[in-house]
Amino acid sequence: MTYSIQLYTLRNAISEDLAGTIAKVAEIGFTQVEPYNFVATAAELGAALKENGLTAPSGHAPLLSQDQDEIFAAAKNLGIKTVIDPYLPAEHWQNAQDIASTAAKLNAAAKKGAEYGIRVGYHNHAWELEATIEGTTALEYFESLLDPELVLEVDTYWAAVGGQNPVELLARLGERVKFIHIKDGPINTDTKAQQPAGQGSIPVFDVIAAATSLEVGVVEFDDYAGDIFEGIAASLAYLQTATATAGAQP
Repeated sequence: MTYSIQLYTLRNAISEDLAGTIAKVAEIGFTQVEPYNFVATAAELGAALKENGLTAPSGHAPLLSQDQDEIFAAAKNLGIKTVIDPYLPAEHWQNAQDIASTAAKLNAAAKKGAEYGIRVGYHNHAWELEATIEGTTALEYFESLLDPELVLEVDTYWAAVGGQNPVELLARLGERVKFIHIKDGPINTDTKAQQPAGQGSIPVFDVIAAATSLEVGVVEFDDYAGDIFEGIAASLAYLQTATATAGAQP
């Protein structure tokens, strides 16, 4: 398992200086990134990644609302192997019929993605865990309707905000989860209160351990009251130090 950084975390810096921001990410020690809405910046982003020796194993793009061929073509050029739809608002998660419709659309997107050699996934917020469908969370009901080749990227912080224990949720979702978003804080909707990994209320390493098929742990801040580059550096340092310590134990 490796660590990545969701570039949405750095959206303000990227809007001012994409190339310089990617260089800073590499200087901090990240070797992988997770781009968002990457079609518009594919050429510049690709050049910056190559110049700094970074790869993008996954990326976020609105597969259910924008041109899928355009998204998959850009992803292929960037070396992105998994494209994850990052967001469907709460109204899509309130009844079984709507969830089944979303699952069918994502299953169809996965078939198109396969033509490009690209896997498809979905990333949650809080509302997929707050809603209950047939005795289970909307996210888990949704997962049961997905074709086997689709994956989930569980945002473990928003799962907790949605009222679920992220460790138990990941155990229930099992092998479907290939990516997680790692973030920390007081477990509420005040995004500016989010903190570097290890400084909040999320049991970060219990969460990581619960994702038994995890490929990439993606550091993310939705927002941050401090210097965002210091924040992501602190998260990565915590993750690397704790991982090294765990590896050194007999």
